[in-house]
Amino acid sequence: MTTDTPVNSPTKPESTFGQRLRNFLIAIVAIALSVALFVGLRAETTSVSLSKLDQASTPLEVAMTNGKPSLVEFYADWCTVCQKMAPDMAQLETQYADKLNFVMLNVDNNKWLPEMLKYRVDGIPHFVFLGNNGETIAEAIGELPRTVMAGNLEALVTGSTLPYAQANGQVSKFSAPVAPEANQDDPRSHGSQVVLN
Repeated sequence: MTTDTPVNSPTKPESTFGQRLRNFLIAIVAIALSVALFVGLRAETTSVSLSKLDQASTPLEVAMTNGKPSLVEFYADWCTVCQKMAPDMAQLETQYADKLNFVMLNVDNNKWLPEMLKYRVDGIPHFVFLGNNGETIAEAIGELPRTVMAGNLEALVTGSTLPYAQANGQVSKFSAPVAPEANQDDPRSHGSQVVLN
């Protein structure tokens, strides 16, 4: 008896339906991976936001009267330097939350104009270190390494001299609105800006 089927016959090509199903599954997996990657990266970059830090901060009125030293940060949501420092500031706030007040003042809110003028805020972030009774100990402007900020905060809570009392780093430019009652004899009230790097 002879058979008509050749021993080494080529395999039958995959059906059109099978190819479409395989391509569809590959597309679904690719989309799922893309969405997971996007969500993962987005969650990582927005896990600490300036608005979250602001919401968790101590109100200035409370900080001035509760007998604890304070770190006041002038910031803005659009400030790239402020955004870059936000994760470090969140870690420091967690570390020192029971020892000092963290106060966030948004320079886009005219409510803080008197404070902006008092501390001559012309670049942000602008940090003011306040003692237990609300007295100004020191100021720092711009992007500061977490170790520098931690050194200052440690000294602030122990009542020691701040090791980096006049530290300056990269800033986002900012001009405070000039109040009509501002002292025009002050050269900084004429619109000049000092950018410290």
